[in-house]
Amino acid sequence: MRHNKWWLLVLALVLGLVLTACSGASDSTEDDNAGENESAEEKVLRISSPSDIPTMDPILAEDNVSIQYTDTVYEGLYRLAPEGEIVSGIAKKDETEVSEDGLTYTFHLREDAKWENGDPVTAQDFVYGWQRAINPDNKSFYANYLMSGKIKNAAEIYAGDLEPSELGVSAPDDYTFVVELEKPVPYFESYAAFPTFLPMNKEFIEEQGDDFALKPENMLSNGPFKMTEWNAEAGWKLEKNETYWDAENVALDGINVKVIKEPDTALSNYEVGELDRVTLYGSQVNDNQTSPEYNSLAETSVFWMKFNQESKTASKYMQNENFRKALAKAFNKQAYIDVVYGNDSTPVNYFVPKGFVKHPETEEDFQQGSDVLAYDVEAAQELWATAKQELGFEEVTLTFLSGDSDVAKSISEFMKGELESNLEGLTIEPNNVPWSQQLEIMRNKEYELAVSGWGPDYKDAISFVDLWVTGGENNDIAYSNKEYDALVNAAKGELATKPVERFEAMQEAEKIALEDAAIAPIMQRKTSVLAKDYVKGMDSLNPFGNDYSFKYVDIVK
Repeated sequence: MRHNKWWLLVLALVLGLVLTACSGASDSTEDDNAGENESAEEKVLRISSPSDIPTMDPILAEDNVSIQYTDTVYEGLYRLAPEGEIVSGIAKKDETEVSEDGLTYTFHLREDAKWENGDPVTAQDFVYGWQRAINPDNKSFYANYLMSGKIKNAAEIYAGDLEPSELGVSAPDDYTFVVELEKPVPYFESYAAFPTFLPMNKEFIEEQGDDFALKPENMLSNGPFKMTEWNAEAGWKLEKNETYWDAENVALDGINVKVIKEPDTALSNYEVGELDRVTLYGSQVNDNQTSPEYNSLAETSVFWMKFNQESKTASKYMQNENFRKALAKAFNKQAYIDVVYGNDSTPVNYFVPKGFVKHPETEEDFQQGSDVLAYDVEAAQELWATAKQELGFEEVTLTFLSGDSDVAKSISEFMKGELESNLEGLTIEPNNVPWSQQLEIMRNKEYELAVSGWGPDYKDAISFVDLWVTGGENNDIAYSNKEYDALVNAAKGELATKPVERFEAMQEAEKIALEDAAIAPIMQRKTSVLAKDYVKGMDSLNPFGNDYSFKYVDIVK
């Protein structure tokens, strides 16, 4: 989540962070003397992150920071290469077998893959990892979201009606892993590269117990890097994993990440040579656009304002369509981008990104244009007046949830100013909390308004349109529309083998949700960065899943 990816584009969004797969990256270093302590021969990437890692347990990862670094420490069946290409991981992609009905996948694993402690990575590790993910005792909402209704018996297991051992996965031998689906999943290849579907070493996890993944010593890597230090709110270090099966093709010796919530502080670190790469925000973008080290990276992450229709304090307002539409149309999206990011992100009136997927026949982009929720103060005020009559109020106060970084705080301030100025009688009270806390609050539907976003978990529009199905794991706005549900469920079911009808059903579903003002679209983000010319392999973002593939990053001086 970018998410999902939510992807649910997780980005630890410096702007409130995106769920995913979603989706802001990290930028930093280990400590103030990092550059002095590294030898000239070492290739250590120094970057920063606007937040700590919420979790390093892959089955609990649902934001882009957690997804980025679990993907870096572990490896699943497949892996994302630059530009989002899906390549072999533990499984040999060109040997994967798919049954004629699309319901059975047989993966053949490489025999030279090892865990950090020397144990071989086997098919049983995948069986255990996937069963652990869907076990309801482990509370992996993301596993439920991704597996239920797709992998055999997953929904029943998560509901507690079957044991995890009944999941449709098996290991005929140490290096053959078989997955049984309940229905064809057109994007299943993308699943095989997503962190929720990682293998896990059962013996190691059982030894760690509740301490698993809390510290570097409680983790066991099988990926290109291993974590060696992790200090809450300060940063973390990773080193090349020499036991990784493809270690000879991993260029970096390490990655040092420092948590820096203030963009100006991060930029200062870059300017004095303590960071190799930094993300820019607000006026920083305009100030540095002429620099030869500047780059603007296209994303498939979309951001929106959410209305919690199950809010204990404001549900009667949030359930009113005119009330939601008034809020959605009352703020200037281009001004939001200019103030918060200062870059060339695109204001949008949709939630499935442009440039992500194309019509299977015509190759037209999924997005064909919509203005139903476009910025329009006059229309917003008319809708507001109607909502006041329908609900019988003259004044209302709403809390606005966002992160606690400088960028997130600027979002709160901007939205407060726009909404209060344009909608008479409205008061906005910002609630800025750490990113991990914001995730929990949204998950528990204990908010009124919030800014969030989504980076896709896999290369299919369903990663976005499935978000708002009634009762869905990622539907933290409590939106419900029977027609919408029917279209999305058809796209996940009977239309799975009818690509044209399926694609158009998803387009129609998005149209319905926009007409209902289920959410208020804001922008499709671009990331502005400064990077030293010696940093190679980070000049684009993956279109789904984790933002970067650190396996392929290099430092060439």
